[in-house]
Amino acid sequence: MTETAKQEKINQESKQEQRYYYTVMEEQEGMRLDQFLAAELKEHSRSYIQKLIKEGQVQVGEKKQKPGYRLRVDDAVVICVPPLKELEVLPEQMDLDILYEDEDVILINKQKDMVVHPCPGRYKGTLVNGLLYHCKDNLSGINGVLRPGIVHRIDKDTTGVLVVCKNDMAHKSLAEQLKEHSITRKYEAIVYNNFTQEEGTVDAPIGRSPVDRKKMAVEPKNGKRAVTHYKVLSHLNHQVNHIECQLETGRTHQIRVHMTSIGHPLLGDEVYGSGKNPYHLQGQTLHAMILGFVHPSTGEYMEFTAPLPEYFVKLLEKLRK
Repeated sequence: MTETAKQEKINQESKQEQRYYYTVMEEQEGMRLDQFLAAELKEHSRSYIQKLIKEGQVQVGEKKQKPGYRLRVDDAVVICVPPLKELEVLPEQMDLDILYEDEDVILINKQKDMVVHPCPGRYKGTLVNGLLYHCKDNLSGINGVLRPGIVHRIDKDTTGVLVVCKNDMAHKSLAEQLKEHSITRKYEAIVYNNFTQEEGTVDAPIGRSPVDRKKMAVEPKNGKRAVTHYKVLSHLNHQVNHIECQLETGRTHQIRVHMTSIGHPLLGDEVYGSGKNPYHLQGQTLHAMILGFVHPSTGEYMEFTAPLPEYFVKLLEKLRK
């Protein structure tokens, strides 16, 4: 069966409820329920399977269990995968900056002031609206009706390269690579204050701020592990530096939170910065420069670069004077 035929089969099946039956073998005893099902249903991500378990779509011996339930020999496992909901977000024609596209993935150079996917109160003008127009029905459905194809995201005012998945197989492959921290993600930023070292690593857990739930913060007790590697690219003046940040993990606002935590907030960052904006910037000066991953179909490592946006280049020139 060709890859195209496989994908057509997946697309047809995704429109109907699918029910799967398994009997736990001796060598599978002790496995977590979510781990077992992720191994059996390779076309679905483990996070999606965990969601189905929590929603009661999985039974073990006619009883609902938690994702961490440890299986026993001869356990009868039944999982019901519901049909994908029809998208309620409308396609919109827009000028997307496409870096690369094939049958599995599309790489976008996201512009400033663009939200990646719809959210309450904002259902128009997002990247997803543009993707629905450009890709039509060829987007992964794993992340639901509001985030088709979206396997990772970057903030509204962060520019740069973003990969979008056009089918569930590609989505699962990229999600696994993100989970394993094998994807190359390099950003460039302009930050305040000089560094005592030219390069370093911030290894500090990030979670919701206990003071302001709309913000993230370094949270040693309740945060998830977050690692950012940084190096200084150039000293622009005695107050500002141009740096590169490479993500090992991908927590919400990770670079912005980490750099602020070590005394180097990003220029223009009105949430985590000082609140001052002497250069009249629209949000943080942060650009997703390089994205590299193993292609889900070919197995080939591919790397894509999004050129610095015009505002970033002009700001660098201004600060060097």
